[in-house]
Amino acid sequence: MATRHQLIRRPPDAVWAVLADPRLYGEWVIGPSESTPLDAAWPEVGSRIRYSVRFGPWSADGVTTVRHTVSGRELELEASFASLGTARIFLQLRPWGEETLVVCDEHPLRGLGGKLHNSVSEAAIQLRHRGMLARLAGLVERDRAGSRPD
Repeated sequence: MATRHQLIRRPPDAVWAVLADPRLYGEWVIGPSESTPLDAAWPEVGSRIRYSVRFGPWSADGVTTVRHTVSGRELELEASFASLGTARIFLQLRPWGEETLVVCDEHPLRGLGGKLHNSVSEAAIQLRHRGMLARLAGLVERDRAGSRPD
């Protein structure tokens, strides 16, 4: 399992506000170029978003479904992308003083991704997480409410 963490210089409610906005998914997740809510209830269990991935002229859509949530603390997703199969992504927010420690745990569940999972794909997921969590931190820490982080 690929597990990575990131300290974000904002409280958990600020991080949760970004995670709870399905329109921002494409801004912090590595891969998708845009996202659209399919259900108004995001991030309630069973709610979904559609996302698009583009590589030059090629593009494809996937769907991410919320499988578990504890408001403000945990978000567990199942991302489904065409023939590659599905992956489980678990995000946990831990208060860390006045900041937030975000722990991300991801692994393939079904399909080709699960069958071909090995140390090379695990390393690729780790690199993806490094960029993804840095993007999340940047999005949360930037001027969203008229004040700058320390």
